[in-house]
Formats: sequence, C-alpha cells, structure tokens
Amino acid sequence: MKNVICIQHYSSPCGTLVLASFADKLCLCDWSNNPLAERNKRRIAEYLQASFKTETSSVLEETKRQLNEYFLGHRTSFDIPLHLIGTDFQQRVWNELLNIPYATTKSYKEIALSISKPKAIRAVAGAIGANGISILIPCHRVVGSDNSLTGYAGGLGAKRLLLEIEMQIKSGQNDAYIKSIDYK
Repeated sequence: MKNVICIQHYSSPCGTLVLASFADKLCLCDWSNNPLAERNKRRIAEYLQASFKTETSSVLEETKRQLNEYFLGHRTSFDIPLHLIGTDFQQRVWNELLNIPYATTKSYKEIALSISKPKAIRAVAGAIGANGISILIPCHRVVGSDNSLTGYAGGLGAKRLLLEIEMQIKSGQNDAYIKSIDYK
C-alpha cells in the first residue's frame, strides 16, 4: 500500500498556501501560485513514495491555527514538527534560516558565512529557493546584500507584506496594522 500525504489549502493575507503533512510532521507549506510548487510536490511524493490525498491531519490543523496566530500578530515563532526533504546542504541552509530572529533580515552572504561556506552564496540562494516550507522556515527574511528584496516563491509583494507584518508587530503597532490587511 502506498503512503499518503495529507494536503490542504490555507488562505493567508499574502496568498494561498498549500499545506501537506506526512507521519505527523509538516512537509510542505508552499505558495500555490509558485511556479515551483508542483516541482516541490513531486519531489516530496517521490522521496516519501507517497501520493497526495485532500484531507486534514492534526498537524495541518495545528499549522493553520499557528499561521492564523502569526498573521494576527499573536505568534512570532512556530513549534510545528517539520519533515525536511532535501539534500544535506539544503537542510543545513534551511536550519540556518530558522535562526533568523523575527522581524530581522539577513543577506544570502550572511547565511553562507554562518554555515561556514563563504563562497557558496549562489548555492545558498538555490537552497533557499528550494525551501518548501515557507513562512515557518522564514526565507522571506533573506534579502540582498544591499537590503533589497530579492526573489521569493510567493512573489515580492508577499515577501514585503510578511516583513511589514513582522516589523509592525515588533514595533507594537499591530492593532492598526492587522485591521488594515485583508485577512479572512
């Protein structure tokens, strides 16, 4: 019998996310409009030798609850069990992203330096681009060396909004800001 990956959709103020869980761990939180989302789904299905089934799981329900809290300004970190599916290098980069504090940014170069691979800036960027667990693994907090917003799977508008939400919450202006975003 083939393994099953539970899959659901989640509507955020930044766009629709595809959530998937396997064996009580989150294995996907990707932007549905991301051109690479299908590639990420195929990679996960092949690695887990599983097929997707539209149904919920306790980890998906908890992920939705924590994402709601995040977007409402009541959560600055997540405690969802994650199932990372990628190369050792990718997983090293993704784990480093988890160390970026809420409402702060780091450059690709800083990430490369922090994993002791100072010349691997492009490889770091590639690993970040392959992150299939957006928001929870905060790749939106990675910017160019000049602090410019650079590519993001959910689009630069989503990246900008995520950073604005975090900055507003951190500065204590969350009530007015939360009322200004279209959250359902």
